[in-house]
Amino acid sequence: MRKITALMVGTALVAVAGMASADETWGDYAGYTLRVKLIGGAQYEKLYAEIPKWEAATGAKVEIVSRKNHFELDKEIKQDVAAGTIDYCVASNHTSFAPQYGDIYIDLNGVMKPEVLAEFDALALKNATVNGSLVQLPRHSDISNLFYKKSLYEDQANKDAFKAKYGYDLAPPETFDQFKDQAIFFAKAPDFFGTQFVGKDEAITGRFYEMLVANGGALFDENWNPTFNSPAGLKALMWFKELYDAKAVPAGSLNYLWDDTGMGFASGTVAMDLDWAGWAAFFNDPANSKIAGDVGLVRAPKGDGGKRSGWSGSHSFSITTTCDNQPAAVSFVTFLTDHDNQMIEARQGLLPTRTQVWKDITAEFEAAGNPFMVEVFNTYSQSMAEDAFTPPLIEPWIEVSNVIWPNLQKGILGEMEPQAALDDAAAKAKVIMEDAGYIK
Repeated sequence: MRKITALMVGTALVAVAGMASADETWGDYAGYTLRVKLIGGAQYEKLYAEIPKWEAATGAKVEIVSRKNHFELDKEIKQDVAAGTIDYCVASNHTSFAPQYGDIYIDLNGVMKPEVLAEFDALALKNATVNGSLVQLPRHSDISNLFYKKSLYEDQANKDAFKAKYGYDLAPPETFDQFKDQAIFFAKAPDFFGTQFVGKDEAITGRFYEMLVANGGALFDENWNPTFNSPAGLKALMWFKELYDAKAVPAGSLNYLWDDTGMGFASGTVAMDLDWAGWAAFFNDPANSKIAGDVGLVRAPKGDGGKRSGWSGSHSFSITTTCDNQPAAVSFVTFLTDHDNQMIEARQGLLPTRTQVWKDITAEFEAAGNPFMVEVFNTYSQSMAEDAFTPPLIEPWIEVSNVIWPNLQKGILGEMEPQAALDDAAAKAKVIMEDAGYIK
């Protein structure tokens, strides 16, 4: 645990004493400027407010060269690689993105203290490893569960009308078929919607992928031939299309990313939101959310294969091989992922990668009498343990994703027949896998 105090200090003397102990922990890099590229977005920013503490402790300055959503940041980093202009030390990364970057990041196994790495979840470190190298230090993990407006399910008129129409009792959905029924039932476009979804980039590829798996399908067979154009894949795509056609989701959903779905649910105009944990505290905060006090949570629904959706991974920080001050970069990423900073992120609902933080944040919420956040961590802990699976951690993953998601959009919009859209994407993905040497 870092030595910088998290408490407010009342005198300059105490502040100076705290700074001195921090110097002993984080090193002395007076006069140095550490250049970094970071993921931006509503649920990522609170951590960055802690950066001045590292600057005060080390004498260094941090220059945030870029702060973008991860899809835009990924494009920028690839441009840097192509141009040979990686002139920064630290970059935000993700276990799904990392395999594509080759050797631009160092192996942290060689520079991180073993006792620090031992405090991280072993599976998170395994998923952060590419070709035997720990190329990223996991910041927090992600997986989606289902948030819903409790009052909608408690309303007797809704219960009666739903039972009359669908023949079963209204309760938070256990399956994706029930999820679709309820989303259509609750929708009253254009003012209120049953649900929403992220609709572009790897965001919708990942959502499609987890539903494909939940339906009993797979992206590839054992020889890396694409198989997502199967009946399980078609069922997954039709779930999106049928909701879109029924106007059960906002018309702009195909342009949505995570900030859009989070803010949409918090606006009180959406009945159900399959979303990651980072929004949990925001949803239940009356200063930010119109549904505070009316938020329920259940594990993600099951598909036809009897499996819950559970697309998962970890956001992370990596250090470039071109970094001009590796010790400062190591100090910085260790600071950003230390116990106290993971506690700060966990208070928002972000899922920690240090095992002790899971215990400590739950105990803190229990002591504070916050049963909602206790439920959040208990629910997400169970889903991480039982439902989580990553996309293939292979170099061509994002390239494959980039041929899948535009065709998903075409299938949803009716620009292509859904099966034809999947078949076309599978053919393109096969070429990518052949070119990458996975298909011989």
